[in-house]
Amino acid sequence: MKIWPTATAAACAVLLAGGAVAAERAPVRAVGAVGAEPAPVRTGVVLNALDNPFFVAIYEGARARAGELGVRATVRSVTSNADLAGQAAQVRALVAERKDCYVVNPIAATNLVTALRGVRRPIVNIDSPIDPAAAKRADVRIRTYIGTDDFAAGRLAGARMASLLPGGGDVALVGGLADNVNSGVRLSGFERGITGSRVRVVARVNADYNRTKAEIAAERILRAHPRLSGFFAASDDMALGISDALRAAGRTGELRIIGLDGSAEALDAVRAGSINATVSQYPYVMGQMAIEACAAAARGARLPARVDAPIALVTKGNVARAIAAFPKPFRRYSDPFTPLLRRRR
Repeated sequence: MKIWPTATAAACAVLLAGGAVAAERAPVRAVGAVGAEPAPVRTGVVLNALDNPFFVAIYEGARARAGELGVRATVRSVTSNADLAGQAAQVRALVAERKDCYVVNPIAATNLVTALRGVRRPIVNIDSPIDPAAAKRADVRIRTYIGTDDFAAGRLAGARMASLLPGGGDVALVGGLADNVNSGVRLSGFERGITGSRVRVVARVNADYNRTKAEIAAERILRAHPRLSGFFAASDDMALGISDALRAAGRTGELRIIGLDGSAEALDAVRAGSINATVSQYPYVMGQMAIEACAAAARGARLPARVDAPIALVTKGNVARAIAAFPKPFRRYSDPFTPLLRRRR
C-alpha cells in the first residue's frame, strides 16, 4: 500500500509555520505581471482539518502540483471540523494578504461566505460546495467548483449493495455532519441506487465523519435491528468504525459494508474482506486540479463552472489495481484544466 507515513505531520509543520509551497521550476506568471522577474502566482488554500486522510490527500495533491507549476501556495487548515468560525478567520487572513487566487474547502455550505464577500480575484471551491444562493446574496463569485459527483458516487454504492443482497435485506445509512451537503447527497444517491431492488433502509443516523462515533452508532443500530443485512457509510472512516463494531460483536463478515472515499486503510480493508466495497473519490486529484485552476485563471483563462473529479467502485476484484495506483486513479480520467494551461495568453 502506498501511503504517506509522515504526511499529516509534514502538512501540519507547513501550516503551523505559516509556510508556503512553491517550486524550483519556471513558475506560472499572473496576467499583467511586469519586469524581468515577475512574481509567481500566489494562491491561498484553506482546507478542512488534516486529522482526516482525505484532506491530507488534497493537501498533498495541491503541494505536488504547485511544485510542478511554480505556483506559490500558502495553505491553512483548522484543527477541528467543528471550528467553522476559525476556518472563516483563516480565509479572512489570506484575503487580507491579497493573493492572486483562493482555493476553499468549506466545512459547511455557508461558513466562508461572509469571509469571501468582496473578493474579486478567482475563487476555486473544492470538495464541499458553497451554497450558491448564499454566495449570490453576498456577491461571492465562484469561478469553478471541483469535486465528486456525490449523488453518482452514492448511486454506485447503492447499486453495489443491491447486487450483494440479491434476495433483499434491511440496511442502515450512516451520514457525516448533519449540515454537510455532501453527506446528504451521497445518502440520497444510495437510495436511488437501490431503487427497484428488495433492499430497504430501516435506519439513518449521522456520525460526524468520525470513526469512533460511527462504531457507537453501529452498535446501537445492531441492537435495534438484529436482522440487519448491511451498512452504507458516507465516508470510509465511518465504514471502518462500523467494521470495528462488527468485529467487537463477533459478527465480521455477516453484514455487508460499503464506504466512500477510497482511503488507504479502506482499500486494505476491502482487500482483507472486512469491508465489501468503497466508492473511491480522488482528493489528490482535486488538490492538483485546484492549483491548475488557479494557474489557468492567472493566465486569464475562462474556467468551467463545474468539474467532476473521478470516482470508481473498488471491490475485491479490482482492489489490487486501486492500491497499485494510489493516490491516483487506476483508470483514465479527464482533466479540463490541462489544455487551459497549455494555451498561450
